[in-house]
Amino acid sequence: MASNDLQTHPKGLYVLFGTEMWERFSFYSMLALFTLYLRDPVEGFGWTATEATGLYANYLMFVYASPLIGGLIADKITGYRKAVMIGGFFFMAGHGLLSIPAIWAVYLALTCLVIGNGFFKPNVSTMVGNLYPEGSHLKDRAYNIFYMGINVGAVIAPVVMEIVKAYFGFHAAFAVAAFGMIISVAILWFFRQHVEDNGKLPFEDSDQAADTAATAVDAPPHGISDQNGIHAENARKKSALMDAVPDWKRVGALIVIFAIVIVFWMVFHQNGSTLTYWADDNTAWNVSGTISNSINPFWIIVLTFPLVWFWGFLDKRGKEPSTPTKMAIGMTLTGLSFFVLYFAAIQGEGVKPTAAQLAAGSFRINDRVVTNLKADGVPAEVLDKLMAAKDADDKNVVNDVKFSAHEDETTKQKLTGEQHFIATIDKIAPGEGTKHREAFLNRAWLFQVSPFWLLLAYAIISLGELMLSPMGLSLVSKVAPVRMRGLLMGGWFVATAIGNKLTMIGIYWSIWYQSNFFLILGLMALFMAVVLFALLKPLKKAMPGV
Repeated sequence: MASNDLQTHPKGLYVLFGTEMWERFSFYSMLALFTLYLRDPVEGFGWTATEATGLYANYLMFVYASPLIGGLIADKITGYRKAVMIGGFFFMAGHGLLSIPAIWAVYLALTCLVIGNGFFKPNVSTMVGNLYPEGSHLKDRAYNIFYMGINVGAVIAPVVMEIVKAYFGFHAAFAVAAFGMIISVAILWFFRQHVEDNGKLPFEDSDQAADTAATAVDAPPHGISDQNGIHAENARKKSALMDAVPDWKRVGALIVIFAIVIVFWMVFHQNGSTLTYWADDNTAWNVSGTISNSINPFWIIVLTFPLVWFWGFLDKRGKEPSTPTKMAIGMTLTGLSFFVLYFAAIQGEGVKPTAAQLAAGSFRINDRVVTNLKADGVPAEVLDKLMAAKDADDKNVVNDVKFSAHEDETTKQKLTGEQHFIATIDKIAPGEGTKHREAFLNRAWLFQVSPFWLLLAYAIISLGELMLSPMGLSLVSKVAPVRMRGLLMGGWFVATAIGNKLTMIGIYWSIWYQSNFFLILGLMALFMAVVLFALLKPLKKAMPGV
């Protein structure tokens, strides 16, 4: 229920903070594990990177589109708290189903998780704004606190999953994710008196519309990158300037922003697929790629408030960049982050492994490796046989399987990755592994580079996220003509969903060299940054005062 006290945050904020933190713990636990689980040949299904990335992309698309429908149902039928509770139960079912080792359970789980997200995310975000009366100076801070809850859950989740998976396996880790959701729903239920619906509808003002939409897609609320200390008179002047711009110009400007957003999310959300593969295969640390999913939320927590201070510092001197300029800088940073990974991949791909590195290393054959092995003289029929080999459970035996140190089940002898790899090839194609040993080892060897590259790349793209993502949401709420605001806010969600669908570009991870993959994504982001810089002048005319 909304607080009448403008001096302190209501108890409901902390109830929603805990609810959201544990829900995000569950959500990011699943994302940290998902693609590696699908690829795992023992507990998972032995999928290739292409297959896992395709399902991941489709899941993200539906997840980021679902708040449109869930928010509408809450508005018209259920109310916000009831919608969040419904979403919570679907989330519990989804995470619980993932602990069942069957492919039907995966698809049913994803369906439940999409429905749960649609009910939960937009409505818990709306409830935050509804705790505060109009004009409360605490509302912006409330969304910032709430956003920190999102990132605390997101940081903790992969760390916990890494530990649980290492000791108990994937299915136990998914069960822990479901338990986190139980805590989330329990907090909301036991303290429901602090957050009961008060009949207030969402999006009563543009700031709340932006903040609700932002936290519904886990983007920073507008206060993190926009200054809000605007005097009423100044705000009225800016509103009058905007009203003088024809609707078609304003809508055209937002369509440009939507195009930028599509490319941003396509690049940014490689974190759950190709960047997780990179962390798992090509990063020199003693953990799996699961842990890498903690890096982005860690940087968000570290960088958020220094960036807010920096914008305030510039604002006092009249030098704060316009919103489109900030977005262009954010897109530039997004592109540069992938250039960091490009240089890391070039470094790794240029290394010829030593005998010691091969003995201690891991190996993987995929489409890219097969192309190179053919050039080295390995017969195509041998490679076709290896790629087509399946076990009794119809899982790939060689194709896109990672060969690391292994204990042979028959002899109980400890095998290095090299021994395990060559022995498997010889079983499928007798003598061919030994015959072409040097080619197989050199081409399939998984190079590893310092974790510094991944940490640096995530720091840069996280800064880009803070400069770009909240900017777009704020623009929609401020620039869209009043009669089209709901439609264009929906357009933001659709653009976000399309961008997440296009993470499907990760299917080329096993076909292109990693360096080429990172280079292409980096160039795509930089191209959109150049477009945005080129359009700054007309965009500023179409969006005066922002």
